[in-house]
Amino acid sequence: MKTASFLALALGALLATGGPRLAKAETDCLACHGEKGMQDASGHSISVDGQTFGASIHGSLKCGDCHATIKDYPHPDQITPVKCETCHADQAAGLVGSVHANRAEHPCTSCHGDAHSIFPKDDPRSAVYPLNVPRTCGACHGNAAMAKKHGLPNVYPLYIDSIHGFALSKEGLLVAANCQSCHGSHHILSHKDPQSATYKTNIPKTCGNCHAGITAEYMNGVHGKAVAAGDLKAPVCTDCHTAHAILQPTAAAFRMQSTPICGSCHKEKLSTYRDTFHSQLGSLGGYVETARCWDCHGAHDVLPASDPNSPIAPANLVATCGRCHAGANASFVQYQPHANAYNRKLNPALYFVRLFMNLLLAGTLTFFVIHTILWLIRSRYDQIKKKSINGGENA
Repeated sequence: MKTASFLALALGALLATGGPRLAKAETDCLACHGEKGMQDASGHSISVDGQTFGASIHGSLKCGDCHATIKDYPHPDQITPVKCETCHADQAAGLVGSVHANRAEHPCTSCHGDAHSIFPKDDPRSAVYPLNVPRTCGACHGNAAMAKKHGLPNVYPLYIDSIHGFALSKEGLLVAANCQSCHGSHHILSHKDPQSATYKTNIPKTCGNCHAGITAEYMNGVHGKAVAAGDLKAPVCTDCHTAHAILQPTAAAFRMQSTPICGSCHKEKLSTYRDTFHSQLGSLGGYVETARCWDCHGAHDVLPASDPNSPIAPANLVATCGRCHAGANASFVQYQPHANAYNRKLNPALYFVRLFMNLLLAGTLTFFVIHTILWLIRSRYDQIKKKSINGGENA
């Protein structure tokens, strides 16, 4: 009823003046848009009762500050879209060239929420408050239809189940990485763009914004030096930890998958590792604590064996193996964890030992298979012979 009375007053003013009149006062807007719960043609709440718009970051502004194109009262149902860049020029400039540059598909409200209830980013009610950012981005990047339309992975559920997502959503840690931490806010570029924070050679720096100590170790290792030299084949953080489904490194799931991750680049080393006791204990026995690649080579500051600081340098092998094998000595570390038993030139002794053991195994199995077959034949022959003798006696 109150809405109807407001509209009646507006219509009366229109008829009294013989046509549209200039909107001069804020009360002209509030005559229709002051009632709690009213919505515009797009379904946006435009209440200015002090609980919605009045409490927002724009609560001190007047209607005409944003809706500057509205001059006549009453105005048409379809009004000119608000130009946020009038005040937010830097943010608008950042959107230019970004993946969200299409304003029709990605209006400001798609991230910041309802236009009349935008709160500061440090306000828990804000759509871009750290704890709310994943859910805001997930509105699009957790939508299977949207992912299929744009050829993008559905990353929201992966992030939520990751160590970052758990820290944010379950523990409420504001310092935990959210979407903005890695991708930025407005000037978000494709990971294929060299200027993007998620471009391969920029990833160590991006992750280093939080993981400074680990990044310093990584950059000192062979992988980090290769990336710094522009080698796009060298692994970065996301190659080992993934981009969104990041697991706790000490978790059993990560340890079990870590060797194949290293092996995706070091294929020859992976094949020789799989022949070892360490690998068999893990893959066949399911033993989590068996030695993986990074237990011996290091996780981030991976160095060549020729470097005195490397854990696999000859002088350091006793200490490295001694972490798991108490009492390891110089003789113990003569063990070759990547010896290739199929390469006769590099490991002739091991090659012939393997060949002998295989022939011995094959010969033993062949002998007992033949023995078993002959035994079955003889057993069947004896059964028939015995039956024949018994039959003759009964006759």
